[in-house]
Amino acid sequence: MTELQNEKIQELRAALIENRKVLRTAVEGETESSKTVELDQSTMGRLSRMDALQGQAMTKETKQRHEEGLRKISSALSRMESGDYGYCLKCDELISVARLEVDPAASLCIRCASIEEQV
Repeated sequence: MTELQNEKIQELRAALIENRKVLRTAVEGETESSKTVELDQSTMGRLSRMDALQGQAMTKETKQRHEEGLRKISSALSRMESGDYGYCLKCDELISVARLEVDPAASLCIRCASIEEQV
């Protein structure tokens, strides 16, 4: 691995660590929003409860996406440690630097990612 590649990997590692901080903060904030909605009509009207339930469902989905992002970041950092970072998990080809700059946690090359999306 050349020095330029090492520098690029360090930049991507820093981006992953920063993204992990942001996602962890978001997940912690979402815990408060996902509390059980009270069904007592004396404290909240039907439409307000429906809004609260919808908000709760949206928060749950967002939290799941953030947690999936954290898993992907963790996996990418592990691949960096093992020396496997930057290689597609399906075809073992190099993932383009441009793709990694857009998504440092990418685990598939663009070709394999496209195939996976079609399935």
